[in-house]
This record gives sequence, C-alpha cells and structure tokens, in this order.
Amino acid sequence: MRNWKKWIRCAAVRSIKTFCQTAVASIGTSALLGDVNWIAVASASALAAILSILTSIAGLPEEKEICNE
Repeated sequence: MRNWKKWIRCAAVRSIKTFCQTAVASIGTSALLGDVNWIAVASASALAAILSILTSIAGLPEEKEICNE
C-alpha cells in the first residue's frame, strides 16, 4: 500500500527541482538578462513541473531512498 503523504511530498520536491532546473536552462539561453522572455521561462518551467508529477505516478525511487521517515 502506497503512503500517499510521502508520495505527494516526494513528487512535490521532484517537481519543484524540475521547475527550477528548467527555469535555469531557459534563462541560460538568453545572451543578456534583459533579453529573457520571462513568460516563456514560466510556461516551460510549469509544463516541466506538471510532466514531472505525471511521470512520478509511475514510481518514485526517492519515496524509498530519501523520504523514509
């Protein structure tokens, strides 16, 4: 039986990390900070976070390794 509180916490951590990684990668594609398309960064990062949650449905290794309490 899956511990849903643990799963939600682990999936959220993974999703937040994915959001941040995507934002950093998207910002890094601009030559200057003023050239950053912030709407595109937010959109791509949000989509990546949603996909991370959906991927986590298949299983999270962190649920057993990191989030044991």
